[in-house]
Amino acid sequence: MTPREQEIQRRCALSETRVTKAVFPPTTNHHNTLFGGTALAWMDEVSFIAATRFCRLPLVTVSSDRIDFKHAIPAGSIVELVGRVVSVGNTSLKVEVEVFVESMSSDGRERAIHGIFSFVAIDENKKPVPVLPV
Repeated sequence: MTPREQEIQRRCALSETRVTKAVFPPTTNHHNTLFGGTALAWMDEVSFIAATRFCRLPLVTVSSDRIDFKHAIPAGSIVELVGRVVSVGNTSLKVEVEVFVESMSSDGRERAIHGIFSFVAIDENKKPVPVLPV
């Protein structure tokens, strides 16, 4: 393994981000399930934190790739969002986010949403910069 690959592996491990939230009425839709836009905002935030932890540089979200909603998340659930850097380019990163749902009254959880978010590191002039020191 090259030194760059070792550094990527080290930073990926340190950047994993987990956020737990409760699904309360202000975040639900007319079906009494988590509103998709809220889920996407939470996912973007978690992915941004993971990407920032990886490189400690200013970043911008450039895309979200295929967000799969496997099933609805009912009001009164607990959700855990897990963000992991899964791909590192020269100036960009991809972060996978999984959203797990669990009942407040019973054990067990399952993955409800999955998506990939892409980021580019930028300088003070909004120009792309390397995500790892050269």
